[in-house]
Amino acid sequence: MKVKYYLNHFVLMLTPKVLFKIKKVNIENYDVNNDYVIRRVLYYCDFTRNLEFSGECEILDYRRKGFTSYYYDLKEFLYFFPGYFRFNYYFGDETHIELEPTLFKARPIEGDNRNSVLFKLDKRRHFRFVNDKIKYSDKKDIAVFRGAVTQPHRIRFMKEMFEHPLVDAGQSNSSDEHPEWKKPFMSVDEQLQYKFLICLEGNDVASNLKWAMSSNSVVITPKMKFETWFMEGTLKAGIHYIEVKDDWSDFEEKIQYYLEHPQEAEKIIKNAHDYVEPFKDEKLEQLICIKTLERYFELSGQYVNENHNDNNQSS
Repeated sequence: MKVKYYLNHFVLMLTPKVLFKIKKVNIENYDVNNDYVIRRVLYYCDFTRNLEFSGECEILDYRRKGFTSYYYDLKEFLYFFPGYFRFNYYFGDETHIELEPTLFKARPIEGDNRNSVLFKLDKRRHFRFVNDKIKYSDKKDIAVFRGAVTQPHRIRFMKEMFEHPLVDAGQSNSSDEHPEWKKPFMSVDEQLQYKFLICLEGNDVASNLKWAMSSNSVVITPKMKFETWFMEGTLKAGIHYIEVKDDWSDFEEKIQYYLEHPQEAEKIIKNAHDYVEPFKDEKLEQLICIKTLERYFELSGQYVNENHNDNNQSS
């Protein structure tokens, strides 16, 4: 998959600009629910129009500097725009708010986050989905967690829930203070054997949330504080996932309820699948990526002129 990913981007680098114009027309003619497309574009990019926008980088001068997957995920869609268009971008697990509109992978859900324009970055890691063939009713009646435990909220979770009878919790990194927390690697397929999947935010969002919501298990998480292209801020507790308190004090009550009411758990799974489904439509995703950048350039005072000189588009 990694070789295929980089090979695809190598081919894009060699593709004549005129073919991107043709491809853009083809993508924009995709027969989809236009209201849904507009809603998502406005969610990602809705900052105040800025005619004095400076922008730190021209598309023509965009260069790779660390975070290779971020670079290529953005580059893939910059090909569709003039090389003289300017933009700001920030790569990595960072969620601060810049003074000018800036492309980010993640942003805080609460507060004025409009200058953080969400884009689909690091998608190979975050946008993975599963074809879960195990029925919810056939899974183990407990929750599972595997992951690195370094942030305070993850440490708090392990202190509260490690060895809880309804949780199989283990950390993937070593711990001098709590060596007992380290457990063997557990594959996604192995985790799918459990009825409940615990998704904990790390430096920003939980990287397992997308595939967990595409499974036949139920996601359990405290209230989410960050969001990405997946629009975590629109997810609803009790509808798409089970929400527990930050101190996990209501975990047992919540999980027992859904164990005793399996039809309610399966309703959450169905809602999660419905939410995930559009994100699995590659052509729809391409369309929304293009339209998000288009709106970014428009709001920053850079009119998208389809008759621009192709020489200015080159990259």
